[in-house]
Amino acid sequence: MSSLPVSHPKVLRSKSKGMSANNRDRLISLASPIMLLVLWEVLVRVSILDARFFPAPSKIFETFVVLVRDGSLWANTWASLQRLFWGFLLGAIPALILGIAMGLNRSLRAIVDPLISTTYPIPKSAIFPLILLIFGLGEASKIVMVAIGVFYPVLINSVTGVLEINKIYLDVGRNFKASRWQTFRTIAFPGAVPHIMSGVKLGIGMGLILIAIAEMIGAKSGLGFMIWNAWEILSVETMYVGLIVIALLGFVFSMVLNEVEREIVPWKKSR
Repeated sequence: MSSLPVSHPKVLRSKSKGMSANNRDRLISLASPIMLLVLWEVLVRVSILDARFFPAPSKIFETFVVLVRDGSLWANTWASLQRLFWGFLLGAIPALILGIAMGLNRSLRAIVDPLISTTYPIPKSAIFPLILLIFGLGEASKIVMVAIGVFYPVLINSVTGVLEINKIYLDVGRNFKASRWQTFRTIAFPGAVPHIMSGVKLGIGMGLILIAIAEMIGAKSGLGFMIWNAWEILSVETMYVGLIVIALLGFVFSMVLNEVEREIVPWKKSR
């Protein structure tokens, strides 16, 4: 019996069925931003969007190429990434340790939880002037700004993750006389990982927002500085380049963290 050609509908249907849910999700995630850019280009070309305020993606791409070639985009992006990296470490590590400890210790949770509930709603950008007074106009103020933004999502999600662990696992640890460190390492942390990953993703997003705000004041480099400087000279395309680069960084970080989560939290793959 002769085999069916590759283009036969039955073969195509079998191939489409063979695509895993994860691969389909990846394809959709890559296609949706492209579709948005195409729609944007069309709306500008038919004059529905004002090109003075919403330049066509093709024009923005031309400016992007110019900024890449003169090296300014790389320099500003690298400066922002360095501040984001150190701010993330400074905020996430203490938040992770404190969050798991709060989840395991009721007394500690009773002491710290009111402080978190009181300070979390304060807009982080509103305290930036105070941070500048304390840490000055140098790198420290930008890093601290990011750290504060990262701290709260990681902390809150870590506490939630530990509290949602089935008590039977903690009881087993106590029955086997597990030390606090063993309980932390083998029960609390692994059990809270799904929520911790959600907190990390939220923290990265908040860090990108805050680093852009911080760099608009008292900085001479970074994507936020580039956007603010472009506003001062009315270079709208450059402003959009900075905004799109920040959006792309958020997209890349989200994709990477999703892949990491699929590996370290395998039971979520089928959801």
